[in-house]
Amino acid sequence: MAETRSHSHPRRARAIAGLWKALSGRRLVTLWHLSRIAGPLVHRLSRREREVTEINLDQVFPDQDGAERRRLARASLTHSTATMLELGFAWMGDPERVEAAILAVHGRELLDEARAEGRGVIVLAPHFGNWEVLNFWLSSHFPFTAMYEPPKIDELDAVTRHGRERMGASLVPTNPRGVAALLKALKRGEAIGILPDQEPDWGSGVFAPFYGRLAYTATLLPKLVARTEARVVTGVARRIPGRGFEIHFLSADERVYSPDEIESATGVNACVEASIALDPAQYQWEYKRYRKVIQQQEGHPEHRRFRLY
Repeated sequence: MAETRSHSHPRRARAIAGLWKALSGRRLVTLWHLSRIAGPLVHRLSRREREVTEINLDQVFPDQDGAERRRLARASLTHSTATMLELGFAWMGDPERVEAAILAVHGRELLDEARAEGRGVIVLAPHFGNWEVLNFWLSSHFPFTAMYEPPKIDELDAVTRHGRERMGASLVPTNPRGVAALLKALKRGEAIGILPDQEPDWGSGVFAPFYGRLAYTATLLPKLVARTEARVVTGVARRIPGRGFEIHFLSADERVYSPDEIESATGVNACVEASIALDPAQYQWEYKRYRKVIQQQEGHPEHRRFRLY
């Protein structure tokens, strides 16, 4: 699991937290309008986000017309901007307002059936839509545990942690102690959340196809399933621009239950692809999902030329 290196930036932290607080009471339609203004600016001025997004889209949608991919890149960065502006709403907004903004919950029976059988539930939560709204709903309705990495700015840790825990979620560290806590929660028949599309450290994953290209994928899931017989579902909060969100729980690809780590990781990536299919613009394409390459693992002397970024 990747480590986050934190730094102290008190003034920046106060400004960010102040912005979240100021936006927490705004209507979602207002936040969406702001995103539609700021998103194109991010696309134009933030070279790193634009280039990584466009490289990823070129890779995963090679048959799409170039103009369509560029339109999708702009739309994706607008949705990513919306997610950032909505953090105050999800973390600090009146809980009744946040709950009312969840317009529908599809597939809840997948969680209810697993819990009725006395099984724990592993929710694969990709970086799609607004995953903080998904955390809000899950922790409001079920005993819920998720791994937590402190933000890069030390002073935002308390704000972030409080926002994610305020409805009852239990946050555990991304280390062996945290894994032990996840196992205990599953054995109690509770729900836990895992980020399936975050690149792990070397030694904590395997290469498995994601849209046809090998991506280094975490192997925590098969270990948890093997020890608990938990059920796996994919969960996302799809944005309905200006109105709210719809929660979707999707049945997991059956390969996630394989004891073979590569087969299981292939199933995990298929689950992420299935959630993206709901609305590709709402996925966080600016993340360097293909940063590690198998040639590097194999010790190829020219492995850098195989990298996308």
